[in-house]
Amino acid sequence: FLLCLLLTTLAVLGLSLNLHFFSAQASEQLSTLHMCVYLSERLGPWWDLPSYRKKWTRQILNDVSIHVDSGQILGILGNSGSGKTTLLDAISGRIGNSGTLLGEVFINGRKLKREEYQDCFSYVLQSDNLLSYLTVEETLTYTAQLSLRKHSDDAIKKKVSAAMAELSLSHVAHSVIGGRIFPGISGGEKRRVSIACQLLQDPKVILLDEPTTGLDSMTANQIVVLLAELARRDRIVIVTIHQPRSELFRVFTRIAIMSRGELVFCGQPEEMVNFFSQCGYECPEYCNPFDIYVDFTSVDTRNSEREAATFNRMHEIASSYQTSDIYTRMLAKIDQSLQQPVKPPIPFKSKESPGVAAKIEVLLRRTVRNLSRDRMGVLMRLSQNLIYGLFLAFFVMRLDLDVSKGAIQDRIGIIYQSIGASPYTGMLNAVALFPALRAIGDQESQDGLYSKWQMFMAYVFHILPFSILSVCIFTSFLYWTIGMNPDTLRFFCYTAVVLVPHIVGELLTVVLLGVVQDPNMVNTGVALLNIAGILVGSGFLRSTQQMPQVFQWLSYLTFQKYSCELLIVTEFYGLSFSSCVVTEGNQLIDQGYPGALSRYTLDFVLLYAFLPALLVLGILSFKIRDRINRH
Repeated sequence: FLLCLLLTTLAVLGLSLNLHFFSAQASEQLSTLHMCVYLSERLGPWWDLPSYRKKWTRQILNDVSIHVDSGQILGILGNSGSGKTTLLDAISGRIGNSGTLLGEVFINGRKLKREEYQDCFSYVLQSDNLLSYLTVEETLTYTAQLSLRKHSDDAIKKKVSAAMAELSLSHVAHSVIGGRIFPGISGGEKRRVSIACQLLQDPKVILLDEPTTGLDSMTANQIVVLLAELARRDRIVIVTIHQPRSELFRVFTRIAIMSRGELVFCGQPEEMVNFFSQCGYECPEYCNPFDIYVDFTSVDTRNSEREAATFNRMHEIASSYQTSDIYTRMLAKIDQSLQQPVKPPIPFKSKESPGVAAKIEVLLRRTVRNLSRDRMGVLMRLSQNLIYGLFLAFFVMRLDLDVSKGAIQDRIGIIYQSIGASPYTGMLNAVALFPALRAIGDQESQDGLYSKWQMFMAYVFHILPFSILSVCIFTSFLYWTIGMNPDTLRFFCYTAVVLVPHIVGELLTVVLLGVVQDPNMVNTGVALLNIAGILVGSGFLRSTQQMPQVFQWLSYLTFQKYSCELLIVTEFYGLSFSSCVVTEGNQLIDQGYPGALSRYTLDFVLLYAFLPALLVLGILSFKIRDRINRH
């Protein structure tokens, strides 16, 4: 009996030790070791070639090592340009091609590979990139559908409800986000929605870049207290913050102060007060310690004397920190996590994302729902071609068969305007709508929700019904009002031809927006390409046979060549004119566009071949953008 009791006691003791061991291991640890970031910049502007070819390298992050345990919230303080955001970018692996990252990041003592950064950290940017016409619940639901595959609709709904409850958003669940044009939820609520979107993937490490920017002091205080509560639920929270209130002194578990890319201090709030006091910098009574210590470590650049004095003071404080017991204990913790014999696995975010087709379907539904609620935007998209058609009909009034009354010239003018103007309306749509979607796509693709080209495909599928309906309204009005060739089949051919330039204009604009950041440059570029295509391909300004051979070859690369030939044949074939040397439309076709009749079907095929070609170019463009932003 005693032997059995002894064995039972040992088994229970061993089980409790094992449970204690694994529960201890479940506590996550984040460590960075000797993080350095170097940025290469051009010496001069692009027009000064000798200086533009030369580069100089400056260090914007210098030997930064930190350690944070699960359940802790680390607040990173510092003046503007101190390297706070760069440190978060370095930890999350978001240093672009212009910078060089040195150093290592460890989770639970395991070194992170560069391709694993995206799957481990959730990063809330300083600005809230949210779709204005969606409600809070819809925003979170679509994000959940993009990141969670194995969850049913009920499970996703429960997860979204839990995230809203955790971040106190349940009372605004059915309120729209809002934007610059119309009001919506408050700035603090938008910030909490951005945080909730990240929590849906169950991250263990959350990084936030100045989440209190633009908020009043009370709302900013509520956000930080909320983040501290999130940290206490077995998470690591690292936040950069600008001018926190003194009440937050006890909220932060650890405080880091940066200046000129160097870590001046990192430790507990109580240790910070003692450390600066030992360095001879006491915090006066009734003063905010955050403001005082950031002032002590900042470099004043108003004049060279002040800059030298404050830089030496900052360097002395940083040197004192690196020789302090606080720094030594932190390095010991990092070494202990690296040397532990059994290392817990890296806590990656949820990897249950759906397949490519499912993601495109979710993105399409989200885009359609957001843009369809913009009533004025929908009305303008459908009516802009019609408004232009009203101007054309007003000037032409009615086509005639008498050449002396402009029968041929008016028809050629209508064809020219139909081909030349429709790409511009498509371009205006893309420039007005796509940059906002692109900004959201950049952020969500870096969060690992989807690839940028999938967002591009969803946008393309969304524009097709709008483009078809808009062009059909335009052609139905213009074709029959001004009296073009009264044949139903020719009307459908006319509509099918005009549709392509409109879609090409919008597609080409979106493709260029994938690689060019400035919408105004894209606007100008697409306009110039359209003008060049009309000059080279239409044959209106100069007959194609009379152009130099180079331009004749180039004309085959323009959609205007095929669309103009098709419309010329569609309108002029079989027409008879009076009072003219050219009495038959066929004569005009043979003189201006030899062989166009025999190429009618081929021209249709080649014209519509521009659409899949631009789709492929768009996918490549956004894959390039994805690669540039990721690396």
